[in-house]
Amino acid sequence: MMPDLPAELVHTLVTAVDEGTFDAAARVLHLTPSAVSQRIKLLEQKTGRVLLIRSKPVRLTESGAIVARYARQLTLLAGDALAGLGTAGSGQPTTISVAVNADSLATWFLDALDPEPAGMRIRFDLRREDQDHTAELLRQGVVMAAVTSSARPVQGCTVRLLGHMRYQAMASPEFVARRLAHGPLEQVLPEAPMIVFDTKDDLQDGFLRRITGQEMRGPVRHVIPESAVFCQAVVNGMGWGMLPTMQVAALRRPAALVELAPEHPVDVALYWQHWRLDSPPLAAVTDAVVRAAARTLVPGRPAAPGADVRRD
Repeated sequence: MMPDLPAELVHTLVTAVDEGTFDAAARVLHLTPSAVSQRIKLLEQKTGRVLLIRSKPVRLTESGAIVARYARQLTLLAGDALAGLGTAGSGQPTTISVAVNADSLATWFLDALDPEPAGMRIRFDLRREDQDHTAELLRQGVVMAAVTSSARPVQGCTVRLLGHMRYQAMASPEFVARRLAHGPLEQVLPEAPMIVFDTKDDLQDGFLRRITGQEMRGPVRHVIPESAVFCQAVVNGMGWGMLPTMQVAALRRPAALVELAPEHPVDVALYWQHWRLDSPPLAAVTDAVVRAAARTLVPGRPAAPGADVRRD
């Protein structure tokens, strides 16, 4: 570590963030909660900044995120150096932490994970998060990489387009007969129950705006924040929803769903962001993710930074 940032102090900061409280960090570090607090206070004195918000769980400040990211990056590079030198401890797997949007995790992303690429040993730590939190996890250094719908790179990260995930407006045949068969789709769909992933999920509302040409929000919105359960809820006829084409194709009973507007698929750009580090394990994971995306996602041009995004 740098002389001004002693290893034990920075490690204590990261442990406190990972564990959520000083008490939990103390158990992991075999210290007292008072000793954990004193170490973090000393680190704050050395940096001249407040690094932690003492809430439950504790949260990093903007300055704390910089220190935590530095510590985690240094840990990764130290492990790479040990592996390159073949020294004691180099046989331990390298932890690669990745934030992944829910629909990617439920469809194509697991196919990209090779725990032993080119003889290296990797331990994956996957975090399923929404787009806003994904970016925050990258900024804090909690994850090294992310699949995200944001084209704007987080500071210190590299971003590349993976491709587009295609979505279709789907419903069960029974739901269509009950709620959508008595008029044109652009008239009946806005009044029909819909399923959304969470309160930030705008994909269904965006589809309504596309087919009606008006700013609309469905009146009945079932919130189901899990990709496979979301799909099952559409199959069960709870409402209509936007489903990834890959997820629909994988259903055991394709006839369980009806595509409402085949002429209006929705393509959402997905990007891979990762720390800008020369790390062989991280590079190997990046290569594998890019290859898997090329096999499964729809190619296309990148969106402009700040463009509208979809559920994550």
